[in-house]
Amino acid sequence: MLKRVSILAFAVARYHEIVSSETRWHMVQAPDGRQLEVVSAGPESGRCFLFHSGTPSAAGAYAPLVAELARRDLRFLTFSRPGYAGSSAMTGRAVGDVATDVQAILDALNIGSFFCAGQSGGGPHALACAALLADRVIATATLAGVAPRSAPALDWLAGMGAENVEEFEAAANGREALEPFLEREAASLKDVQPAEVAASLGGLVSDVDRSVLTGGYAEFMAGSFQRAVSTGISGWRDDDIAFVTPWGFDVPAIETPVAVWQGGADRMVPMAHGAWLAAHIPGAEQHLLPAEGHLSLAINKIGDVLDGLLAMGEAAAHPARAS
Repeated sequence: MLKRVSILAFAVARYHEIVSSETRWHMVQAPDGRQLEVVSAGPESGRCFLFHSGTPSAAGAYAPLVAELARRDLRFLTFSRPGYAGSSAMTGRAVGDVATDVQAILDALNIGSFFCAGQSGGGPHALACAALLADRVIATATLAGVAPRSAPALDWLAGMGAENVEEFEAAANGREALEPFLEREAASLKDVQPAEVAASLGGLVSDVDRSVLTGGYAEFMAGSFQRAVSTGISGWRDDDIAFVTPWGFDVPAIETPVAVWQGGADRMVPMAHGAWLAAHIPGAEQHLLPAEGHLSLAINKIGDVLDGLLAMGEAAAHPARAS
């Protein structure tokens, strides 16, 4: 009876730790002295799940995601990339430079190994962790992530909405071409309201994406957009240029477990990008879902993504023996 009571007491205490854990904000110094704005939430004793958000965005905790993680005893961690919100800019950064910042954050918070995921513009940054932090990353998922601009046999712009085609063509032509475009876009996002988010994305959102841009998710996205441009366009600009220039690591050289998730109704990053990544990352799990869009993918499939990450981590820790 005492054992049963003690187990119950532990369960109750654990429940209160999970549901009462508030979003925690941290400032971490990078090795070169830059400041990094970091957000954590959920059970502090849980294993770390590091999330790289899209472009443009700033650090924040989406409560339903934190809850999904907590149910799996995972701690949520994210940060604003350089130039966004409270993080110092790093002009000329490559995608691979994120690994140094992530390592600094993990060390500052006394975190060893971690699961990793990136959505949209966060996808390449998650892959950078998979490639360059192989001694610490357990498994990685990329959701609606873009492939390298130089990817052979991939028509990189094909299938993207007109807005993204214009943006990435400007990025390929450098800062002088890109900055005026982003200044105009940022002006429409600095005060965007939840009910306006879908319209602000124009032809980049399909019907399935519009269907999820409501309620709490629309509120979260509006807040993320507002904070992303609150200090200017440097984060957004440097993300875009990093995507269309060398990433600083080779995708086919990734050796850690990776899952690639991509939707067929995605007008921001077409499914061909996910197919290319899955075909060129050794051993990658491929999840190409024709009915999902750029945003709906994460909303509708996040439980599957997390369970898949945990399974990959378990398999990597206990590899099957040859018979």
